[in-house]
Amino acid sequence: MTSPSPTPKKTRPFRWLPYAGLAVLLVLLALGLRPRPAPVETARAALGPLRATVSEEGKTRIRQRYVVSSPVTGQLRRVPFKPGATIAAGDVVALIEPLAASPLDTRSRALAEARRDSAVASLDKTRLSHALAANELRRVEKMFADKTVSPQDYESAQMRETTAAREVVAAEGVLRSVVAELAVVGADATAALLEVRAPTAGRVLHVFQESERPVSAGTPLLDVGDPADLEVVIELLSRDGAALTAGTRVELDQWGGPQPLEGRVRLVEPAAFTKISALGVEEQRVNVVADITTPLAERLSLGDNYRVEGRVIVWESEQVLKVPVSALFRRGSDWSAFVVRNGRAVLVPVSAGRSSGTETQVLGGLKADDEVILYPGDRVQDGTRVQPVKL
Repeated sequence: MTSPSPTPKKTRPFRWLPYAGLAVLLVLLALGLRPRPAPVETARAALGPLRATVSEEGKTRIRQRYVVSSPVTGQLRRVPFKPGATIAAGDVVALIEPLAASPLDTRSRALAEARRDSAVASLDKTRLSHALAANELRRVEKMFADKTVSPQDYESAQMRETTAAREVVAAEGVLRSVVAELAVVGADATAALLEVRAPTAGRVLHVFQESERPVSAGTPLLDVGDPADLEVVIELLSRDGAALTAGTRVELDQWGGPQPLEGRVRLVEPAAFTKISALGVEEQRVNVVADITTPLAERLSLGDNYRVEGRVIVWESEQVLKVPVSALFRRGSDWSAFVVRNGRAVLVPVSAGRSSGTETQVLGGLKADDEVILYPGDRVQDGTRVQPVKL
């Protein structure tokens, strides 16, 4: 009798699926725990022009400015000119009636006449005294020549004659003063008008005294100058001014026109001055005077004492390797930068040159088209995985 054959064992299909799922889960977990690349902003090292500038506020001023003042004390007639009026050299710009002496009243005139008579009598007396002293000196001189008087008597006679002569001079001065006091202008007399003329051709810049009024000698009446003959004064720190030479290029911006104006440094004043900054810090500054080389037709609206933004170009080159300033940072006493290579940040020492404020010249350590990290901060270290992003 034949025994029955054993039942074949059933196989379980896809029994490897749990293991595969576990493996996928582990891979996903590993990828999730893996550090993500740090997002960074980057830029390329490039060849191009670069210039280093010093920027400060400045103001325009007329090169030759004339202040017309009153030459005498008197009554100023109304000035007919307004600021901006065109005048020629020698034009009458003001009329002044010189101040006349006040007439004397009856009592004052009588006192003055009495002083005059007294001065005349005093002068006659001093002249007589001087004549007597002179006669005495001549007699003593003869006696001294005959050796009948002592040297002391001779010297005394000389002194009396000299004193009498000086008294005559003093009496004459008193008489002239009294006579001048009596020779006053009458109440109905009028003085001739004095004409004040323009010293040069140009335009009236400012009228200090416009209405009719009394003025004293030396009172400023108006400013005269040629607005076409302008220069610019820029206040720089003394250390920046010391590095400049005559002929250095200057660009003038923010003056009101569409394009910057061109200029050249003519003078760095030899004396500096102390100025308090907006932060309350004492600074040594120096005036840098520049001539405007832009043609007059392109700056007709620019006038005297106008504000400008001056950029003095201390250095420039047409072809240098440069990177943004934000890509460089100090590491010890040297400059460094992070370069993106194979998705990682690589620390590179850099030799930096001139800077324009936004870009810096690279003398060594980088080459053209190197991708550098901007504003790396503490999140980027040497070897950190990075991901460049576009802002």
